[in-house]
Amino acid sequence: MAQWEIKNKTFLITGGASGLGAEYAKAFLSEGAKNIVILDINEELGNATTEKLNNQYGQKVSFIKCDCSKEDDITKAFKAVVAQVKQIDVIVNNAGIMNDNPKIWRLASDVNWQGVVSFTMKGLEHMRKDEGGAGGTIINIASTAALTAFECLPVYKGSKTAVLNFSQCIAIPPFFENTGIRVLTFCPGGTDTPLVQNLDVKTYDPKMGAEFAKMVENQDGVNIQKVESCVTAMVEMFKKAGPRTIWVSTNDKPVQDMTELIDGHFKAIENAVEAI
Repeated sequence: MAQWEIKNKTFLITGGASGLGAEYAKAFLSEGAKNIVILDINEELGNATTEKLNNQYGQKVSFIKCDCSKEDDITKAFKAVVAQVKQIDVIVNNAGIMNDNPKIWRLASDVNWQGVVSFTMKGLEHMRKDEGGAGGTIINIASTAALTAFECLPVYKGSKTAVLNFSQCIAIPPFFENTGIRVLTFCPGGTDTPLVQNLDVKTYDPKMGAEFAKMVENQDGVNIQKVESCVTAMVEMFKKAGPRTIWVSTNDKPVQDMTELIDGHFKAIENAVEAI
């Protein structure tokens, strides 16, 4: 469908200064995106990434500093984006922190969960056709961590499960028919980014962290895919995904639509609960 084309669309990408966020921006530009606005807390890196992308693709990218853990920052940044580009077609809620360390977990949860909710709600208000908007796409980044139980990162996994469930609940039909907003949930598996580095200090238990880091380093039951695989999956999902769908990118394999399987599990549990 033409509305799901990347060409001539304006994107807002949180956490876009580096890692997968910056790579998503590059991929969308290569597919003909009209504008990209990068939001990130790292101003120096954000400006450098913006300059690099503009040198390669023309003056299509801008940067706005934003701490996605703070509501005031999010509100100001979103208003600044709208003032600049007038219409946001796509929001990619990419900013995230994978760190259950006792000193970090609350900040991480604010970014991973409340930041996603805030940008989604602002996106709904801006985009919804039934209130004068033009429709659009909101991509919420969860993780395969939302689909499994694993003792090392319970806070991170909990936040990503919340993102997945939130995205599914808010988009229940006839949401898309009423609003024209396609909500997608993207679940990357372990990917070769800074997120999977220094894992020994990212768990709530230092002993567990050392064991976890060793598992990842030795590829002991933990598969880390290439960044290119995850980016390709994101682009493919954008082009073909229907509203309220969940997509998984892992093990360097083609992106997979997991909506029917996940919805089926939820329905089976719902039926079991009702039968009690």
